[in-house]
Amino acid sequence: MEAKATLKYIRIAPRKVRLVLDAIRETADAEIALSKLKFENRHAARLVYKLLASAVANAGTKFGVNDPGRLFVKEAYANEGPTLRRFQPRAQGRATRINKRTSHVTVVVAERE
Repeated sequence: MEAKATLKYIRIAPRKVRLVLDAIRETADAEIALSKLKFENRHAARLVYKLLASAVANAGTKFGVNDPGRLFVKEAYANEGPTLRRFQPRAQGRATRINKRTSHVTVVVAERE
C-alpha cells in the first residue's frame, strides 16, 4: 500500500528542495517527518510539509489509514522542471542570462508491515 502526492512547477530550485528531502527520507514514520519539517527553517520545508501532509491524507482516503504513525516516507525526490530564462542588462550594452529554476517534487508514503 503506497500513497503518493506530487507538487509540480514550484518556483524553487530542485537543489534547495533536495536538502530538505534528505532530512525526511527513510524516516521512522511520517509523524516524525512532519514534526521535523514543521521546525525546519527553510522555505522549501513549508512546501514539503504540505506535500507530505497531502500524501498522508491520500493514504487515509484511498486505503483507510488514519494514523500517520503507521506510515513512513518510502520515497522523496525532486526533479527539475522547466527553467524560466530572464535577461539582466549589463555594462556596455551586454546582457546576462538569469535562470529561474522550477521543480517537480514527489513524496511516497507506505504502511509498515
